[in-house]
Amino acid sequence: MNFTRLTTVLLLGFAGTLLAEPPDQPAPRTKVYPWMTLEKWRDFHDGDLARAKEGRIDVLFLGDSITEAWEKNGAKVWEEHFAPLHAANFGIGGDTTQNVLWRITKGGALEGVHPRVVVLMIGTNNFGLHGDEPEAVIGGIKAIVKALHQKIPGAKVLLLDIFPRGNPGDPLRTKVTEANRLLEAYAKEDAEVTRLRIWEEFMNEDGSLPAGIMPDKLHLSEKGYAIWAEAMVPTLQRLLAAP
Repeated sequence: MNFTRLTTVLLLGFAGTLLAEPPDQPAPRTKVYPWMTLEKWRDFHDGDLARAKEGRIDVLFLGDSITEAWEKNGAKVWEEHFAPLHAANFGIGGDTTQNVLWRITKGGALEGVHPRVVVLMIGTNNFGLHGDEPEAVIGGIKAIVKALHQKIPGAKVLLLDIFPRGNPGDPLRTKVTEANRLLEAYAKEDAEVTRLRIWEEFMNEDGSLPAGIMPDKLHLSEKGYAIWAEAMVPTLQRLLAAP
């Protein structure tokens, strides 16, 4: 690569960073990852639009790859606990708050959808892929919840703490911990939001993440999804039973 071409590439990359939408602004996926092309991301989104047209959705899951993988590592657990509840999974791997916000607003994913409960967990990719700060990520989560209230008034939001990642002392674990602290304060401000912390259930006593639950210290095994379901189902059932 000659000097001129190298300079152009560097400048374009720098400009792309500067032009990135903040976490509280909607933005579709624009970056290609080895595990997710833009075409595949669009296919996921189109699949959500198709599912919305199929009919009844009482419980809607929104999120990133951790949510998406209910259809993979968590498939058996999903069929047992959530399929009977007329649940739908709108998680897409690699999504940030910007991407979810775009999908449920400009992307039209909530058109014709009337869930009674929305299960939302998002934000870890803002840290791992964008380097965002906790305050900004919470701003993005607030924007998503606001959009949910506007698009599907009356739906309850089950807002999950961002799951732990990395080891104790890992900078990403520190950011997630701070974001969850801010999330706790925010959830108290909105009567239609129920916050649920599922954290220690995934950990060893020293705060490390067992390989049998989070093999890469981020994504869940089937055992991890079983833990998630066991911890969440009572609260979800209570929300579904409420008038």
